[in-house]
Amino acid sequence: MAASRLPPGSLNLKQFLRRQKVLQLYRKILRAVREVPAEADRRYLKDWAREEFRRNKDATDEDAIRMMITQGNMQLQELQRTLKLAKS
Repeated sequence: MAASRLPPGSLNLKQFLRRQKVLQLYRKILRAVREVPAEADRRYLKDWAREEFRRNKDATDEDAIRMMITQGNMQLQELQRTLKLAKS
């Protein structure tokens, strides 16, 4: 078996793509939080999102990460629906 040309500790393609999905979700959540009208709520949601992502940053189990991404997307959709209702 040939030795890998990648330096130790670098991500394989699957890990890289998963990381990009997580970062994309994080950015989408922060963008949605910016739309929250109340400053205190905005700060709370931003701190909550930051803490959740920090708390799970060392997760390595692929199934657990997929589940967390799915849950994060559902929470993002719920926030977006709530904001849409609040504006109407």
